[in-house]
Formats: sequence, C-alpha cells, structure tokens
Amino acid sequence: MPTLDVVIYRLIAAGLVLLVGFPVHEFAHAWAAYIQGDATAKMYGRLTLNPMVHLDKMGSILLLISALAGWVIGWAKPTPYNAANLRNRRNGEVLVALAGPAANMVVAAAAGIIFRIIVALQIDLPIAVGIVLVTFIQYQVLLAIFNLLPIPPLDGSAVLLRFLSPRQAWEVRGMLAQYGIIVLLLIVVLIGPLLGQVVGSVTRALVGL
Repeated sequence: MPTLDVVIYRLIAAGLVLLVGFPVHEFAHAWAAYIQGDATAKMYGRLTLNPMVHLDKMGSILLLISALAGWVIGWAKPTPYNAANLRNRRNGEVLVALAGPAANMVVAAAAGIIFRIIVALQIDLPIAVGIVLVTFIQYQVLLAIFNLLPIPPLDGSAVLLRFLSPRQAWEVRGMLAQYGIIVLLLIVVLIGPLLGQVVGSVTRALVGL
C-alpha cells in the first residue's frame, strides 16, 4: 500500500501527463499530418499544445485513478486526420502514428536532461521535485512504448498494417477493430511485467541512475 506522499507524487506526475504528455502526443500527430498535406486537425483546432482541446474527460479521470497504482492508463481525444490527403498515404499514416510516441520520448529525454543537470550541479531542491520528475519521465516512457503495441486503437497498429498487403491489411484491420480491445487486454496481462521492466530500464538510462 503506497504512502500518502507517494500517492501525491504520482498524482502530480499524472497531472503533468495531462498538461504536457497528452497534448504533446496529440499535437505531434496533428503536426505530422499537417506537414504531409492534411489540415484536418488544424481545422478542428487540434494543431495546438493547449491541453483543453486534447483532453478526454473519462480518459483523464482513469489516468488519475490508475496513477495511484503507479501506472498510467488513460487517453486523450484522438487527433482527426484524413489519410487521403497525405502525399504518401501508406508511409504517411505510419509517420503520423509514430509521431505521438516519438514526441513522448522527446519529452522524457528532455526531462531526463533536466534531472541530470539538477544532480550534476547539486541544486538544492526538495526531494519531492526529483521524485515527481522521475515519475513523470517513467509515465512518458510507458505511454510511448505502450502506444507502439500493434493493436488498434494504439499507434503501433498503423505500423503493423503498413507491412501487410492491402488485402491483408483490410482483413486484419476488420478483425482487430472487432476484437482489438480483448487482444489488447490479454497482451497487457501476458507482457505487463516485461513491459514494466523495459519502462524501468529506459527510465533509468534517461536519468542516469
């Protein structure tokens, strides 16, 4: 059972995910589509880092609740885009999909650099600041890696479909759309511990611990 201090640190880190992690992720999707010729996200006001236009009420609440257990399970509003407008549709969809997880890793790496600077310069800050910062980095890494799983509606599904023939992609897309949530839950149960180890290793590498 986590102590009250740990619960508070996790909630603050989760709040940073809502204010920074989710908006950056969705903005990256919108920006990747925009530079490839699709302005759908911009027309819907999603080409912005303003958290209020990206957050989903239920996804945000679930994120805060799950953070109590040390994980982040939640979602923002999916960024709309029209694949038909992309200059290279098949490769373009992959780039749009990967932009979100890549943005989370960039944020995690930037936060890791800040943590390293604080440690190297021996800046006298409350220990809570360091704990929250490392927890935030952990959550960013988790969001990036989890979203790369090749199951809809996660971003990794676009990568999977890219390496299939158009007919195979159509068949797999339909199957995953119908059973994707069940498959995703099974995968999380089966590889949850492994996923946690990977997230932990990447986080430690970023902060230098």
